[in-house]
Amino acid sequence: MDQATLVDDPVLGARLQTLSAAFGAAGRRLLLVGGPVRDRLLGRPVHDYDLTTDAAPEEIKRLARAARPDAVYDVGARFGTIGLVFREGADGQRAVEITTFRSEQYPDGTRKPVVAFGTSLEEDLARRDFTINAIAQELSGGGLIDPYGGEADLDAGTIRAVGDPEARFREDPLRLLRAVRFAAQLGFTIEPRTLAAIDAQAGSLERISKERIAEELTRILVSPRPSLGLRLATDHGLMAHAIPEVLPMRGVSQRPMHHKDVFEHTMGVVENIPAEPVLRWAALLHDIGKPRTKSVHEGQVHFFGHEDVGERMARQILRRLHADGRLIERVATLVRMHLRVNSYESDWTDSAVRRLMREAGDDLTDLIHLSRADVTSYRQERVLAATMRADAFERRCQELLAIEDVARLHSPLDGDDLMALFDKGPGPWIRPVKEYLLDLVLEGQLDQDDRETATELARRFAADHSLL
Repeated sequence: MDQATLVDDPVLGARLQTLSAAFGAAGRRLLLVGGPVRDRLLGRPVHDYDLTTDAAPEEIKRLARAARPDAVYDVGARFGTIGLVFREGADGQRAVEITTFRSEQYPDGTRKPVVAFGTSLEEDLARRDFTINAIAQELSGGGLIDPYGGEADLDAGTIRAVGDPEARFREDPLRLLRAVRFAAQLGFTIEPRTLAAIDAQAGSLERISKERIAEELTRILVSPRPSLGLRLATDHGLMAHAIPEVLPMRGVSQRPMHHKDVFEHTMGVVENIPAEPVLRWAALLHDIGKPRTKSVHEGQVHFFGHEDVGERMARQILRRLHADGRLIERVATLVRMHLRVNSYESDWTDSAVRRLMREAGDDLTDLIHLSRADVTSYRQERVLAATMRADAFERRCQELLAIEDVARLHSPLDGDDLMALFDKGPGPWIRPVKEYLLDLVLEGQLDQDDRETATELARRFAADHSLL
């Protein structure tokens, strides 16, 4: 791998060449390290450029001026990492991080390392997690620096810890999930000693912040092989400390309607759906309520209300993982509504379709994606029938949207109007009146601007239901 192949972006490549020359003139080494070297060897696109050097952080800042970065910032002074931002790249902006060679020691099994700078490149590579990430390449050219056989492991498709696997995982237990994530992203196998260390140390994942766990789980979910990662995490004890609610899905039979248990069905749905965080999280959690709601009546398996139980569980799980509030709301909506589209029939009234569209709101397209993915049968006729149902529902929605903006349909009278009409303060009595009027609008029986008719109907409804 020569210098010309190190960087795809020619503008950024020129900047890095300037950096390399400046460091070389000062008698310092500057090397590409870890992920970018790994991905170039695999023929994968490189998004993040990590460099390592024997220069100290303040010297890095001084030497970096030669490349005229648009911004220079401290990523973490205690770890010796300086960040550079270049805005002339082909995609608008590229970040480069340069870290001083360092070694790390973790006294008394803590996760707060004692960092020593001024070490050798070999010592720096020795502190890294996996051999495939412990490879360096001089920016000025030359062969790979690969003391732990990372290139051979790339060729073999193997995830192997650097040195003693148990020591690497004790240093940072998040590496347990990172091993699984790399397997899912790359389609690699975790070698036996590393896998045994994961089994032995799975419980140490409890020491990791929920945010870091959630980030790794999301990366597993949006990887090319999410079910591989989820199975590894479940088989080797990690899921018990990440999302323990997943474990009861194994062995929960859905026969005779489904040949797969809930877990295997869920793996199929995760694989079937587009690789976006909201969709993959919704796929993982859409049937999370089934183990708690399973019942058998006259030989038939039922999961009555599992979508409502699942919505509550999805919220609890994602809040526990400190997920973004918007993601929590969207995933919870999809879990609650995931059965709705697959129950669509051509004789549904326009008002019924409008109601579902309004309830789904901005998540309607995602709900249709989830409905399509939720059919994992080996029987092609079932898959075809479900696909045709989802397609028909989507066409029906498009037809209605071409006529009117369903999301903007509203009751002719809002809460203030109703309080003034009945000379009554705010309270739970308002909602049923508004919903009654909105239903009439959705059914085409009342114009949303017909306040006069709405007033008479509201009076009649309130009297009939003793709301006043």
